[in-house]
Amino acid sequence: MNDDTRTGLFISFEGGEGVGKSTQIRLLAKRLRARGHDVTVSREPGGTPGAEAVRHVLLDQAAAESFGPAMEALLFAAARNDHVEQVIRPALARGEVMLVDRFMDSTRVYQGMSGNLDPGFVTSLERVAVHGTVPDLTIILDLDPETGLKRAHARRTQGQQRDRFEKETVAVHEARRRAFRHIAEAEPDRCRLIDASGDAADVAEAVWHAVEPLLERRPGGERR
Repeated sequence: MNDDTRTGLFISFEGGEGVGKSTQIRLLAKRLRARGHDVTVSREPGGTPGAEAVRHVLLDQAAAESFGPAMEALLFAAARNDHVEQVIRPALARGEVMLVDRFMDSTRVYQGMSGNLDPGFVTSLERVAVHGTVPDLTIILDLDPETGLKRAHARRTQGQQRDRFEKETVAVHEARRRAFRHIAEAEPDRCRLIDASGDAADVAEAVWHAVEPLLERRPGGERR
């Protein structure tokens, strides 16, 4: 359940490779700040020095291959707990809008589903890692994996290597897409599935329509 002491708004963005999470977070943050909201933007794994160190290890294929899915899930959980305690909970306590690129649903999909981990194990790790700090809204950007991988390839700078997730087969990415869609169907009160196949401006409008009602229900309502 959500932390009852917080006054801020917690929004996570999820989806497969190349769906445009970073772009949509940037556009939403700009729109929120223009309306007077204090916004903190972060990402997972990462967001703190310790979690960023874990990120470097987890995204390195040679290092991560030696772990196995259970160890990988444990590392993600440790990084997430540090992120929650050091960044997310303080921002929410200050009344800010917290935007995070990936959160607990990515572990459910990338380690739980792809790694064939026991659901009870994943749930227990999640409970400890988030410590009651669950997003008020999760935007799941939905896109055909082949299109997403092409976008991911196009955005890389010259010489930048694909991370290990981008190197996996289209079939694996398609399975993850189905898993994200299943989460959206199973938790409609928290999740909004948004078609990410259009241009960035159109997707941003869809994201705003999902976010705006939550802003209006905050103490003091929408700020102009």
